[in-house]
Amino acid sequence: MKLYNYFRSSASFRVRIALAIKGMAYEYLPVHIAKGEHRQTAFTDLSLEGLVPLLELDDGTRLTQSMAIIEYLEDMHPAPALLPADPLGRARVRALSQIVACEIHPINNLRVLKYLTKELKVEEEAKNTWYRHWVRDGLEAFERQLAAGPAALYCHGNTPTMADCCLVPQIFNAQRFKTPLDGLPRTMAVFDACMALPAFQAAQPSACPDAEA
Repeated sequence: MKLYNYFRSSASFRVRIALAIKGMAYEYLPVHIAKGEHRQTAFTDLSLEGLVPLLELDDGTRLTQSMAIIEYLEDMHPAPALLPADPLGRARVRALSQIVACEIHPINNLRVLKYLTKELKVEEEAKNTWYRHWVRDGLEAFERQLAAGPAALYCHGNTPTMADCCLVPQIFNAQRFKTPLDGLPRTMAVFDACMALPAFQAAQPSACPDAEA
């Protein structure tokens, strides 16, 4: 398989974690989003959306959207599982995942931040304030959901799930933008537990071949 991704893309990071947990090999193909490589013909000929991650299967089939890719990997390679066996557990993991993927990330991704500064002429610090506000707001909701559930090492239970694949990249980006992370004990405990695992270490941005300071 080939994974087209950008080291700082949290959506790409999610898929790298899932692949690492499942022990699946792939070829890493960088697409530098910040430099606009996703808009060049070499990539748009492959991706109709012009977005990363893009997973190209051995037969040439191309999959887009990180959550759909992770669900595909789960269906095709169910062990180790990223979704619980029971319907209620699966619903909870998907809900936690979507707090990040559907609530926090869409209004804070690189396209939105660039539009704020380039088109709307928002000052850099105001843009960063926007980012920190919405990330913090979403993580507080995430914390409340964790606190409402049973005690666990990870987001749901004692093995990582799709929710952990989503949470960890969001925390990385929150730290990069200096978002306050105090008062989120369950969330940060999960993050620390995840980062103690080799799969999360191997998938982190600094371990990527296209990593930059």
